[in-house]
Amino acid sequence: MLQAELAKLRSNCVTRQVGAVIVRNHRQLATGYNGTPPGIKNCFDGGCKRCQLRMEGKIESGASLDRCLCNHAEANAIMHCAILGIEAGVEGAVLYTTFVPCLECTKMAITIGIRKFVCLDSYPETDFDLLKEAGVEVVQLDKTKIAKWAQELVNKYNSG
Repeated sequence: MLQAELAKLRSNCVTRQVGAVIVRNHRQLATGYNGTPPGIKNCFDGGCKRCQLRMEGKIESGASLDRCLCNHAEANAIMHCAILGIEAGVEGAVLYTTFVPCLECTKMAITIGIRKFVCLDSYPETDFDLLKEAGVEVVQLDKTKIAKWAQELVNKYNSG
């Protein structure tokens, strides 16, 4: 989960920073963070008009997602597997993500065979009925415990 927290630091989205990691047999297969596609102006540089409108309070969280140019962290991790030819969903792959995935990312994860999500926070667009029907286990961790470990890493880095 700490790797997902680190991945979200690379996010270029102005509205929400999300990180995701796909793991199999305790080995990291792929990492993703949310932001605009390669070659497109970064969201924080004005690349996504939908995110700008959300920041201005003109669009609610979870609304008009079809107008957003940012790829979600989970989708980026799944695409990373596809680009590299990694079969992520077999042998018990786990998706670690800082938010429970949205409907689209949930469908992608189910399609490639991921059957467990480990998350830190909820997301308004999550379809828990679909997750249950697909047999996907969702584990929500205590964010304060992860924050403690992240702070310890920062402290060790600063002291060393």
